[in-house]
Amino acid sequence: MKELIVNADDFGLSQGANRAIIAAFREGILTSASLMVGGAAFDQAVSLAMENLSLQVGLHLTLVEGRAALPADEIPGLVDREGRFTSDPVRGGVRYFFEKGLRKQLFREIERQIQKFRGTGIPLSHIDGHLNIHMHPVVFDILLELMPKYGITSFRLTRESLRSNLAIDRKRIMGKMFDAFIFSSLARRSRTKLDDFGIAHAAEVKGLLNSGRMTEGYLLHALESLGDGLTEIYFHPGCYPCSELQGIMPNYLHEQELAALTSPKVREKLALQGVRLRNYRGEEKAYV
Repeated sequence: MKELIVNADDFGLSQGANRAIIAAFREGILTSASLMVGGAAFDQAVSLAMENLSLQVGLHLTLVEGRAALPADEIPGLVDREGRFTSDPVRGGVRYFFEKGLRKQLFREIERQIQKFRGTGIPLSHIDGHLNIHMHPVVFDILLELMPKYGITSFRLTRESLRSNLAIDRKRIMGKMFDAFIFSSLARRSRTKLDDFGIAHAAEVKGLLNSGRMTEGYLLHALESLGDGLTEIYFHPGCYPCSELQGIMPNYLHEQELAALTSPKVREKLALQGVRLRNYRGEEKAYV
């Protein structure tokens, strides 16, 4: 059986992201979303989640390109005076790996983001990360300590088939090769540990190699390569005007991704292939 989780990242980042995520859930194939607890529209996202209880929500862990949950003076090695993480994910990732003195600060910030999420009263279904920072070896090892403590049993194990992606879109080949290699290596390191702890994950995750460009045309082709078992596809839908989305991710096709999630052609494709839409809880969603 082919099963599919359809997730939207950046819930809470902005009102434009929030509007699109709720529209994709109510009118389309979206089954879950990932919440940024430091996002400018966090409170609105929590209210919307409470109004749409069938929308499963996980934590979109943010340690780059965003605001921390802890005060800046408690984690001075991670943020600037305004409490913002670096906007350079490569620099941030290198520092988190090599600067051993940052681990305690990372642990406290990651735990605080989990606690802030839990404080909303929304069931925390899964963990993933902004720019997939949750796969970083240091961050992952911290999460491995914290997930059992907080009863988190699902995790986005990010890796994607390069061959399947390039069969659809051959743009940015070298970048895709690098991303596919890095994340397949990280996934090999992480998978055994997740299985040992009984933490569930999809067999494949699509969205890494075409992040921000998951259009209707691309999605229709990507669905043809779904394997048996569970696949997750993640998106970044948005509604304009939205200064946050256009400022942080100017090259992302947010509105086209929303159109893909609400596309009748996509629903027809899923039905034709007999794909079962579900969330991490295993609850099935009918094609809207």
